[in-house]
Amino acid sequence: MTEHSDRQPERHAYSEEDVQREVTELEAKSATAARIFDLRRIIGGLFVLYGVIVTITGITDSQAAIDKAEGVNINLWTGIGMLLLGIFFLGWLKLRPTAPPAPPEGVAEEKR
Repeated sequence: MTEHSDRQPERHAYSEEDVQREVTELEAKSATAARIFDLRRIIGGLFVLYGVIVTITGITDSQAAIDKAEGVNINLWTGIGMLLLGIFFLGWLKLRPTAPPAPPEGVAEEKR
């Protein structure tokens, strides 16, 4: 047989300040996550990484590989293009960083 307790679970009474502090901490964490996972950083980083790999492949291509591509060192040109695009995305991220979210209206009024 199981015993049942007549006691109610304890309910925590949170003050308005506690709730506001938690909300502020969560907003700060959210803003940091948004900056870290900005798509420009991911896309730019991947294009730079792959651009370096393809450029090195283009530099070390044999004449047979170049002849197969109608005389154009396609790996070299594609790698350079990928590098430029990746640098563009990373430069864009540096010049125009993600703006932090505006605080809710209620928070701005309470701080005054």
